[in-house]
Amino acid sequence: MTKKPITSKVPWAAGLLLIILSWSCGESQVKENAAEIENAPSHKSWEMVPFVKMDEANPVLLPGDLTFICPILEASVKWEEKDVFNPAALVKDGKINLLYRAEDSIGSNNGTSRIGLALSEDGYTFDKLPEPVFYPENDSLKPLEWDGGVEDPRIVESEDGRYIMTYTSYDGEVARLMLAVSEDLMDWEKHGRVLTGEFKDTWSKAGAIVAERQGDKIIARQIAGKYWMYFGDTDLFLAHSEDLLHWVPLETDGALKPVMKPRPGYFDSRLVESGPYALLRNEGIVLLYNGMNLEEGQELDPSLPPGAYSAGQALFDGDDPSKLIDRSETYFMTPEEPYEIEGQVNLVCFIEGMVPYNGSWFLYYGTADSKIAAAVYEETGMR
Repeated sequence: MTKKPITSKVPWAAGLLLIILSWSCGESQVKENAAEIENAPSHKSWEMVPFVKMDEANPVLLPGDLTFICPILEASVKWEEKDVFNPAALVKDGKINLLYRAEDSIGSNNGTSRIGLALSEDGYTFDKLPEPVFYPENDSLKPLEWDGGVEDPRIVESEDGRYIMTYTSYDGEVARLMLAVSEDLMDWEKHGRVLTGEFKDTWSKAGAIVAERQGDKIIARQIAGKYWMYFGDTDLFLAHSEDLLHWVPLETDGALKPVMKPRPGYFDSRLVESGPYALLRNEGIVLLYNGMNLEEGQELDPSLPPGAYSAGQALFDGDDPSKLIDRSETYFMTPEEPYEIEGQVNLVCFIEGMVPYNGSWFLYYGTADSKIAAAVYEETGMR
C-alpha cells in the first residue's frame, strides 16, 4: 500500500523540513535554529524542544551480519541481521554506550530479540561489539524469554554505580516487564518480573525509572523515600521501590492505576508508552513518551496517518510522581524520513535512549522497527 506523505501540524515542523542539518555543522547554527524553534508558541516552557534530527548521519545504526553461538540453539546465529531498533543509552568512560535491540531472522515470533552494545565518541558513528551482551539463556527465565526474546531496554545508574536495566521479555504470547543489574554492562544478573503476585502475568512493558542528571550520568533518584517507575503501553502506570529491585504498583479497586491515558483526537489517541527514563528537573518530572495514533475511527488525529507512532512529553509533580501536571499539545517528533516511514512496522519514531553528552542531549530512537536514528537538543546553559 502506498503511504501518503506526512504533513506536520505544528508551525516549526514545516521549517525543520527546510533545514538540513549535518552532524558536523557549526554549533552556532544549531543553537540559532534551536532558539527559533523553541520560542514557537506550540510548545510549553518546560518541554525539552527542539530535538533536531541529524539527517546527514541518520540512520546511525543498521543491521549487520555479526554472529554468536546461541546457548539455547547451540548453533551460530546472525543475531542482528534482520533489524536493529529501540535502544537505551548511557555515557560510560567518556563514550556513548548504546544498548540496542537486535533481531535475527529465525525466531518463530518474527525473529528472536537480543540486546547488543555499540560505542561512540561523537554520538553518530558507532562500533558494535561482536556478540550480544544480553540474551535468552538456559536459565530459570527461559520460559518467559524464548523464543520471542529480550526487548526494548531502558537504563539508569544507581547511586552506588550499578546499572539498572528494565526490559521486556516475550514468550510469543505475553510481554512482561523485567529487570536486570550489571556493574559493567557486560555481565548481567537477571532479577525477573517487575510485576509480581496477581499481576505477574499481566501484559506489561516500558519501565522508565525516575532519575536525575548528574554530569553525564543519569542516576535513579528517590522521591519521598522511594524510587519510582512509569510503565505501560496503552495507559501509563506507576510503581515504587525501596531498593530498585522490588517494585509495588499503584492500584485502584484491585487493578493497576493509570496515571496517564490516551487522548481522543491527538497523536496519542491509541496508546501512550514510556520513552527513556523519567527525568527530574526544576519544573518537575519530565517524561518523554511514545504515542500511537488510532488506526481507524473518528477519534484519531486526522493530520497524521492512522497507526503512526510519534513522540510527546508529559510533566508530573516532582513531589508526587502520580500527579500529572501538564502535557504537550502536540508531538515533537513524528515519522517524516523514508527510513521512519517504511520498515518492519511502518510509520514509527520510537524514542527510548537519551544521554547528556558534550553539552547536548542526544536522543536515540527506533525507526520503523528497523534502524536507529539520532536527534539532538541544544539546551541553553547545559555545559
